[in-house]
Amino acid sequence: MNWRNMPSLAALRAFEAAARLGSFTAAAAELNVTHAAIAQHVRSVEAELNTSLLVRDGRGMALTEVGAILGAALSDGFGQIIEGVHAVTADAETRPIALSVTPSFAENWLMPRFADFWAKHPDFGLSINPNVTVIDLRRDGIDLAVRYGKGDWPGLEATHLLPADFTVIGAPSLLKGREIKTFHDLDGLPWIFESMHKEARRWVLDSGIDVSKSSVNDVPTFGMVMAAVRAGKALSVASSALVATDINDGNLIGLMQRQPKGLGYYIVHPKGVLSTKARILKSWLLAAA
Repeated sequence: MNWRNMPSLAALRAFEAAARLGSFTAAAAELNVTHAAIAQHVRSVEAELNTSLLVRDGRGMALTEVGAILGAALSDGFGQIIEGVHAVTADAETRPIALSVTPSFAENWLMPRFADFWAKHPDFGLSINPNVTVIDLRRDGIDLAVRYGKGDWPGLEATHLLPADFTVIGAPSLLKGREIKTFHDLDGLPWIFESMHKEARRWVLDSGIDVSKSSVNDVPTFGMVMAAVRAGKALSVASSALVATDINDGNLIGLMQRQPKGLGYYIVHPKGVLSTKARILKSWLLAAA
């Protein structure tokens, strides 16, 4: 599409309004500019096309033959542009907002709090996409995502949501009668990890816990990890934000805590303007945190 030899869109818009309304004054009022600005735009279009588009007709004006052809074409074209813009804005406000989170974050942090969101926004359409892989937000039509990391993803805007301090967790039945004051007091106890979550195992090793003296199992999902830990079968490590409810309710005991430098949970989205509904959801997430 070559725009080099085309009159400016502002000038074409001014001519279309004048041609449709039959008056420079009416066109100026519709476009909120002066009568002189409309006249100047029309003259510039005529000069660039090297033809007359409007002629004086008594106190009014009339379209030439080519002016009528151009006016009709511009009305159709601008009409399609307006329809396209309306379709996009209507879609942005009516379609469900797509939120991508990890299954563990959805199960342990998001869903226990989400009744509050739906109580405040009962007609809000939301599609939650639980996924452990890092997806392309633009390609996959995701409005917002919650990601774990340092907040430095290229091409995305990141807003800090939660710190990523890790806590060693265990059930009271597993720890009964055992005094835990240091990481070394955990030696010999069984462990269970989510196979996809390498950060947890790395955190344990960096903390000086010798898991070589323990029984260690890996399972596919964080939900399976939590089921085993709640049943008193093993210890594990989880972000404090994800297990705060279990600890507060007495289902689990938080033993040791340490925050990995620079890591956290972030709300991320493609750079640019967020829709009204996406801004509402983002504000609620930050308030809930």
